[in-house]
Amino acid sequence: MSMKPPLMDLPIETAESGFYAGFSKNVAVISKIIIAVLVIWAVVFPESAGRVLNAINGFILANTAYWYVWIVALFVLLCVVLAIWPTAGRLKLGVEGDVPEFSNFSWFSMMFGAGIGVGMLTWAVAEPMYHFNNNPEVIKGLAEGGTAENVRNAYKWSFLHWGFGAWACYAIAGLSLAFFCYRRGLPLTMRSSLTPIFGKSLSGPLGALIDIVAVVATILGVAQTLGFGVEQFVAGLTRIGIGGLIGESGTANTMGIVVAIVVIMAASTMSALSGVGKGIKWLSNLNMGLSIFLLAFFLLFGSTFFGLQALVVGIWDYLIALPEMMFTVWRSDGVEDSVATKLEGWQGGWSVFYWAWWIAFAPFVGLFLARISKGRTIREFVLGAIFVPSLMCFVWFTWAGGTAIDLELTGGAGGAISGASDGDKIFAAVNFMLNDALGWIMSVIIVVLLMTYLVTTADSAVLIVNTINAAGDEGPKARPHIYFWGIALGAVVAALLIAGGHKAITTAMVIGAFPFSVVMVLQCFALIKAIWNDGKREEAGVATTADAAAPAE
Repeated sequence: MSMKPPLMDLPIETAESGFYAGFSKNVAVISKIIIAVLVIWAVVFPESAGRVLNAINGFILANTAYWYVWIVALFVLLCVVLAIWPTAGRLKLGVEGDVPEFSNFSWFSMMFGAGIGVGMLTWAVAEPMYHFNNNPEVIKGLAEGGTAENVRNAYKWSFLHWGFGAWACYAIAGLSLAFFCYRRGLPLTMRSSLTPIFGKSLSGPLGALIDIVAVVATILGVAQTLGFGVEQFVAGLTRIGIGGLIGESGTANTMGIVVAIVVIMAASTMSALSGVGKGIKWLSNLNMGLSIFLLAFFLLFGSTFFGLQALVVGIWDYLIALPEMMFTVWRSDGVEDSVATKLEGWQGGWSVFYWAWWIAFAPFVGLFLARISKGRTIREFVLGAIFVPSLMCFVWFTWAGGTAIDLELTGGAGGAISGASDGDKIFAAVNFMLNDALGWIMSVIIVVLLMTYLVTTADSAVLIVNTINAAGDEGPKARPHIYFWGIALGAVVAALLIAGGHKAITTAMVIGAFPFSVVMVLQCFALIKAIWNDGKREEAGVATTADAAAPAE
């Protein structure tokens, strides 16, 4: 049986005129309705919305732990296989003659800033501090929380959540899009990544459904990130002397939330209007420069040796324990307050939550990675999108978080850092290390850095959502649609934060992530099938790229 060229034509109907000219009306309108209903529901009926969302969230978490744990393990394994598989690794994400649009520094800056930058500033200090006091080894009675011997466990589990698993989620989505869009010439939208499985049927309602799932997951995944960022932004503003934004609970009050959302979304919408090559690239380079400055501060003036030791030993412990950590699922034995019940609760609150978060974030980061990675090989993409960012996360966690832990252990912090809210911990650490004047200056720098990360994340999300709504066309970015999604994203964050705090955002995000997790598993099979068949096509002398073949009949 002769091999045929792959599918290289996937027509998607778009409006020819009117408000939605250039956009797929089904995807754009239904996505907007879903998000609008969620916002109105959360604002008008907060108790009802919270009750229903929590019930759905509880059902998903109680019944999908195995699913999330094992599919993220699948993503990691597949990325490793693609990098070392000769047939796959050498394939270019593009056609002959395509070269990378961005330098390695700009590529990495945009990838890191959009993918995880906001979370770094919150969790690089907060998560090691938490696991320093409590983790599975502590729950099992194998280690004592808050002691020096528990530092290694703290980093092993922190690295699990911010290492290969997180970036593999992004890489699978990005690789699938880049492969089919830039090699096949298919539209830069999520449905294109499933053409080896569903073929031209993706031109219709099935394809629209996949794109709608991606848009909703993107909005809710980015909302989760912005929710953490808003709390930290308000904490930073309070640290530098802007009062009235913190409530009695120590977290942002309604005024703080509204002020932060208005500032962030106004700046991000203006940046989105300028496109990837201008505003986002400039902001990404700025926040990378500020990140290097802040990290250098911890390297030079923090617990340098403690951080270096934590980095080297932590990576070793992480790699040795990774297979067990990636595949272990703890289930309750039905006995209240038992070790198994506590382990299940810990895993649901940390690992399962993170896997859902990264999957919800994957359509946004994946499409953005695809957009900035045209012309690179699969091997280059995987190594650049998984191993380098993971190492950067590890460095942040060990020097920023390690400094905080060391200050609590031996530096006399006395709970000044561990007692702060998660978003405020990094500010508490630098203010403890410096005098009042220098502490204020450093707090201002962190607030500016946080602002650039938040704006980069939000404006990238707006552009990505518009690209999906426009059937993969990066051209017709009509200003009203950019304004709408900028306002909608801010409204989702504000409405859910005001209605139920971080728990409400987390609940909505976990629900939105589940349908897209199914899409991502299908992307894995589609990618394997496509690469395998391309190898056979090359042996048979059949073209595999859009510049060398006519569309398949």
